[in-house]
Amino acid sequence: MHILLTGGTGLIGRQLCQFCTQQGHQITVWSRRPDEVPRLCGSGVRGIAQLSELNDQPLDAVVNLAGAPIADRPWTRKRRTQLWDSRIGLTEQLLSWMEQRSQKPQLLISGSAVGWYGDGGERELDETSLPVKEDFASHLCDAWEETAQRAEALGVRVVIIRTGLVLSSDGGMLQRLLPPFKFGLGGPIGNGRQWMPWIHIKDQIAAIDFLLHKSDAQGPYNLCAPHPVRNHEFAKTLAGVLHRPAFMPLPALVLKILLGELSVLLLGGQRARPARLEEAGFTFKFTELHAALDDFLGRH
Repeated sequence: MHILLTGGTGLIGRQLCQFCTQQGHQITVWSRRPDEVPRLCGSGVRGIAQLSELNDQPLDAVVNLAGAPIADRPWTRKRRTQLWDSRIGLTEQLLSWMEQRSQKPQLLISGSAVGWYGDGGERELDETSLPVKEDFASHLCDAWEETAQRAEALGVRVVIIRTGLVLSSDGGMLQRLLPPFKFGLGGPIGNGRQWMPWIHIKDQIAAIDFLLHKSDAQGPYNLCAPHPVRNHEFAKTLAGVLHRPAFMPLPALVLKILLGELSVLLLGGQRARPARLEEAGFTFKFTELHAALDDFLGRH
């Protein structure tokens, strides 16, 4: 299978490249830094700067994971534009390119996030749930999904992956949480009652691979473990795996002052479950948070 990947040098993309090449697939990564792709993604992965470099090479699927990190810095007007362009703008470029191709990919798997639902409070959320749409993140995800869905008009089957908090030892939010927790300075955020839908990186990659090969997969899928946890439980479990206390809460007011609207990502949450993924027959390797964290951090 020949797969075009965007966001290939990111946390999920790098792991996906390694997995797919081991499975014998041909991977091409569209990147602003094509010369670095072999180093970051594997020697057998080709990097391209322009989609036109693919010419008329047959293509089976596109996996669209590109997007500037949403939680790295406050949502200033400039940052909002960057977040929008890196998702919606890039996906629109993909659509224009696919429209011009005589041979179109059969499948587009396009990224999104459980943030599409907005702050769901205590509601249990599956793929049939309606979004709250009360913050920038939910509007961003909604526009991203709507743009990707337009590929169906080109005869391309579209799968949307709404990803939760990805746990990995190679980056992401877990790596940002580790320093304070290792020094015994970790704790819940705000009141700690907000839900955190999480997924182990191995299950994230396995789920994408599962959807790549499932010929009737279509529409949105929540990519998160079956058992989300509240923030205070996440903090307690992380501290426990590290054999540290977890008694230093981060007050909501401090977050709102420091991060502005971005704070909603940390103070809100989604009690999301992967209903469609499980109904389709996917089996998670990590269903409990302690086991997932222990897989990365147990040696500490």
